[in-house]
Amino acid sequence: MSEIPLELQSKLLRVLQEKQVERVGEDHLRTVDARVIAATNRDLEDEVHAGRFRRDLYYRLCVFPIRLPPLRERREDIALLAAHFLGLAARRLSAPEARLTDDALDLLIAYEWPGNVRELHNVIERAVILAQRGPLRIDLVLGGNRATARGGRTLRLPTVGESGSSVLSESEMSQRERDNIIAALERTGWRIASAARMLGVKPTTLASRLKRLGIERRS
Repeated sequence: MSEIPLELQSKLLRVLQEKQVERVGEDHLRTVDARVIAATNRDLEDEVHAGRFRRDLYYRLCVFPIRLPPLRERREDIALLAAHFLGLAARRLSAPEARLTDDALDLLIAYEWPGNVRELHNVIERAVILAQRGPLRIDLVLGGNRATARGGRTLRLPTVGESGSSVLSESEMSQRERDNIIAALERTGWRIASAARMLGVKPTTLASRLKRLGIERRS
């Protein structure tokens, strides 16, 4: 919509106002009664101020605007989208569904996503291709083991055996697993199937882990 030349914008405005259109090759007007659903990836108000979009057409179209925020403004959706794309990629590539680790998810959430949801889809698919039956290496897909985060900060995952990297005890690992499962359950409204998809495991596997860790839904 935002890329329509100004000369065509005036014609579209006239059609919307007068509800009449003249077909190519005809010499009479036809009455039309239609509603317009328009979409754009540009800020039309900025386009109006820049003189690239007619103000009167903008207000004619702007009856019920719906703004879909970019992925970087709704980071709470990243985990669910990533789990969905992970399943799609695994089925399309006939590959085993790899697990989305906490570190990988942290990188996904911290990344700015200039390419929006489409970029997330491609990153997950590329990670599945590189996994080769191992863990997803989101750090490799986003560029080495570095990813640009909010505010220009850089995240870095420690490599195995790297000096200063943290080592968790068995109880700490168990607690971390418990916290991660509870977070997935709370995010999905305690729906086992949805939480299992987010965690990259089968529902039966998640159910057994709930029993093993003594996790019950809080009242």
